[in-house]
Amino acid sequence: MDYRQFFRQFKHLSETPGIGGRIKEKPEDFIVIEVLPKNIFKSGSCLIYRLKKRNWDTMAAIKEIAKRLEIPYREIGFAGTKDRKAVTFQYISICSRNENLGDSLEIRDIELKFVGYGKRLRLGTLLGNKFRIIVRKPNFGGSSLLERIRDILSDLKEKGGFPNYFGYQRFGERRVINHEVGKLLLQGKFEDAAIKFLGEYSGDMEGDKARKNFLESRNIEKALEEFPRFLRYERAMLYRYKKTGSWKKAFAVLPNPIMRIFIHSYQSYLFNRILSRRIEEGLPLNEALVGDIICQIKNGIPLRDRTYRVTESNIEFVNEKIRGGEAMVTGPIFGYLMRKARGTPGRIEEEILEEEGISIEQFRMKSLKLMAEPGGRRELLIRPKEFRYGVLKDGSAGFKFFLPKGVYATSLLREIMKDH
Repeated sequence: MDYRQFFRQFKHLSETPGIGGRIKEKPEDFIVIEVLPKNIFKSGSCLIYRLKKRNWDTMAAIKEIAKRLEIPYREIGFAGTKDRKAVTFQYISICSRNENLGDSLEIRDIELKFVGYGKRLRLGTLLGNKFRIIVRKPNFGGSSLLERIRDILSDLKEKGGFPNYFGYQRFGERRVINHEVGKLLLQGKFEDAAIKFLGEYSGDMEGDKARKNFLESRNIEKALEEFPRFLRYERAMLYRYKKTGSWKKAFAVLPNPIMRIFIHSYQSYLFNRILSRRIEEGLPLNEALVGDIICQIKNGIPLRDRTYRVTESNIEFVNEKIRGGEAMVTGPIFGYLMRKARGTPGRIEEEILEEEGISIEQFRMKSLKLMAEPGGRRELLIRPKEFRYGVLKDGSAGFKFFLPKGVYATSLLREIMKDH
């Protein structure tokens, strides 16, 4: 199952047919520019670089930079991960050196530019990202294309914005398994999780033959011979299992950001299911119901740690704030400290957990505590800022917009394209 098949289960909010087309036919069609808060540069002695990359995922790029600088990759801080098949601009920090060495590095499709001194960058310290995206080969041309985009945007404006689904990058593009591995880890089924991560194959990816052989034989020695060198995480797990005989310890050998991807992916899957169920049941996303949890909005940026429960006594006040762009309805990022909804929204949350056979308590990950997830809330809708669109000379559709951190441009475009 590829990501298009996977996403068919999640409902569109707009009822207007999409424009079709394709994104990312080449990296230059998908440009991402990270935006940091200004206070990053107000204090601190870390070296801050702007990293431009093309056809690199963030972790792979950082590991290569660390290798060239002869420093541990964990000494390089970054605020967010970016798409691989894209041209992206983001920032990294190096706090273990005083001298500027980055400008002299020569790595294919990677450029580093020293921009000053500041604080160490950590995941989540960005404000958001600016996007410049081209949709090629749409189903319409010229004025018809513009009219269809306008109709879709008008429909979404009436409903309050775009559904804030987690994008396919969270789950895997061709091996859509991250959320399945995450669920198995939550359940403490480390062997099943490892077999799925190591052995699941799509049939059209390099290394699939080795994965298939491992899935059938479970032969560790043979897998270490056959798994290609570029599958470094898989090979690291195989070596650790060979040494310890423990799949739990094999997962622990992965870098923390990689290991946590699995649990985050499952949390994202649950959020997407709840958002889709709410659309399916015809419940509003831009209007709070009694029992909802809402978050504050400041300058268009959701403050996800500032949440309030909707009650019979405050519902009119809350919905006035939502209409004024000062608050949004949220859905759950399930975790052991997550604030639960009540009423109809709470009933949906409980139903999804029951259908999945998962409890809140399992997010404590008592069997591997470094993967425990406290959870939180995430806005159900998103309103992009600085949104612009037009038709290019070759008939493609061009889009420019800003999205807060953690929001996926591919989910916004999915609503416009209706491509899966």
